[in-house]
Amino acid sequence: MITVLVISIIVILIVLALSILTIGKGYSYKHTVDPIDPKTEDEAKDEKPQK
Repeated sequence: MITVLVISIIVILIVLALSILTIGKGYSYKHTVDPIDPKTEDEAKDEKPQK
């Protein structure tokens, strides 16, 4: 009975450590966003309205 308890605690600690490691990697990921090219007023006037 003690062996099952010890093995269960070891498995729980391993799963907890892997979960914390995975969450830490996710938060450290650098997200990037492509910049939007601003339109000039001339380009906006030249566009034809969609039908």
